[in-house]
Amino acid sequence: MNEIEQHEIPFKERRLRSTKLRRGIFLLPSMFTVANLLCGYYAVVASYMGGTDQFDHAAKAIGFAILFDSLDGRVARMTGTTSEFGVQFDSMADVVSFGVAPALMAYAWGVRSLPGQDTLAIEQISQLGWICCLAFLICCAWRLARFNVQGMAPGGSKNFVGLPTPAAAGVIAAFVHGFKTPLHDERWAMAWLFLTAALGALMTSTIRYYSFKDVPWTRRQPSLAIVLLCLFVAVVWKYSEIVLILFASIYTLGGLVLQIVRSLRHRVASRTA
Repeated sequence: MNEIEQHEIPFKERRLRSTKLRRGIFLLPSMFTVANLLCGYYAVVASYMGGTDQFDHAAKAIGFAILFDSLDGRVARMTGTTSEFGVQFDSMADVVSFGVAPALMAYAWGVRSLPGQDTLAIEQISQLGWICCLAFLICCAWRLARFNVQGMAPGGSKNFVGLPTPAAAGVIAAFVHGFKTPLHDERWAMAWLFLTAALGALMTSTIRYYSFKDVPWTRRQPSLAIVLLCLFVAVVWKYSEIVLILFASIYTLGGLVLQIVRSLRHRVASRTA
């Protein structure tokens, strides 16, 4: 349509078309948020059904939820369609996908298959699991609320304050996907519940974690970077059980180690000052 034809269209009609177009653009990030929510809901249903295959499907669903969660914000910023509604909608979806779903999966995978469910010891472990998984869910919601109010760490968008909720859910999903078979040993079940509670504590901590938001994804990259990225995707696809556990563990422990190093440097600097 040329400039003359545009002037021939009445102003109200042009304004209506612009409004419809903007509404359509706002649907783009919301679609990714809905996909995130759908993956979380599927993970809940699959975890409730139980079984090795169902737990693996639930873990993969959480992985896809992490992917969709990372895309909705980027799409909103790229299309200029960020809004307060989108922020709140995304947080509610995250509570389901990265709070309810991994908490239920952690309990069902780590406790429900233990032998001797009628014994006192297993009953106590089951009660402990209920508390630890509930604590994970509460910490997830608390972490999301704090992020909505405070945002990133002071000094820019390079770091998160506390372990991000997708990363915490990713650790649980990576271990379930890597080992698949539900736990049948009381000692491993206790260690698993401790890990779940520790992830909740890391989400509410003030430890800084790298956000990857300063990576120039939309700029031109060297050919070698593209080749390495393709190789990384191929390795994850072929050896996902091992690679995802390593990646999730390194990211989670890396922030904790760097925090300890920064604290030690600060103490040394304060003593020498």
